[in-house]
Amino acid sequence: MSRRPDKLVAYEPVLARHPTTDPWRHTAGAEPSYEPGYDLLGELLTQPVRCGEASESGAFAKGIDAWIAHELRRAGFGADEVWPRANQPRVLPRDVAVLLDKLPKSLADEVRARVSAMPAVTPADAVILGRAYDKQVDVVISRWERGPELLVSTKAQVSSFGKNLPNRFEEAFERTIDMIRKLRAGMGGPGGPGAGADSDGYTTTALVLVEWDDTIADPTAGAAGGADIGQTGWAGVRVRRDAVPADVAPPQFFTTLIRHITAVTPVVHHVHVRELLERRNLPVAEADADLLTAEVNAATDPATKQTEPAGLLMIDVPLFPDL
Repeated sequence: MSRRPDKLVAYEPVLARHPTTDPWRHTAGAEPSYEPGYDLLGELLTQPVRCGEASESGAFAKGIDAWIAHELRRAGFGADEVWPRANQPRVLPRDVAVLLDKLPKSLADEVRARVSAMPAVTPADAVILGRAYDKQVDVVISRWERGPELLVSTKAQVSSFGKNLPNRFEEAFERTIDMIRKLRAGMGGPGGPGAGADSDGYTTTALVLVEWDDTIADPTAGAAGGADIGQTGWAGVRVRRDAVPADVAPPQFFTTLIRHITAVTPVVHHVHVRELLERRNLPVAEADADLLTAEVNAATDPATKQTEPAGLLMIDVPLFPDL
């Protein structure tokens, strides 16, 4: 099986310059507010625009995926449970990553090289079994013992409104906002944490509007090799935060996703996510499935703990229904 080109490689240096800082702002007497890293998004999307690949190669959409995955890591989710990963391979089960960390270095390097060369084990994209067929998912939070906990689907529309919609931009944008709102209509209203888990709508949706100057960004114009940030006055891709209503903006999107996951999983899962959200240290440690199984066996039948093999602990985690 041949491996498809990895369009995320170009974004690795950009992601490396942006640490996974705490995304929450806490104010006395108010709910925590999520602050996305819009500067990183603009920097990521500047890459394909600068190279003239905004509308055809798929690199622009991959930049959005890389940004969302980075935001989930900022929120405290593990580097190996959020796919695509910041580095190759993009999909690497956390259990395999833990094994590689425990092996002697020489052996770990050899196994890592072999695993990375096997697309069936470390694919470029995450594929999840849906209700009727396998579905490629853009951004995923998943672990072997828990299954998929979060699925995010991204869509990018790139076109020149100056040429195609000379007088209709405002109308088209309003219709887009209305469509984004209707996508989650199956939730039955805004609800609270966990809303939408058993519905036919998305748990939450969001819209991001960006802009840039096509004339300056055209790689065939100006200096050879195309315009670069800081050259010919081009500032790169800009995120229009002011143009998107709050109910479909990224802050509510990430807040809803994070609160949903923490509401439907045990407190011993995603401990760091909860600590950042609540700004406090929790007196529990992140538990893996095997540790939980041992604890359950000990609590229910201590006499057989040493003689009975530990079985799988079945954890009921709702799958998001857009498959």
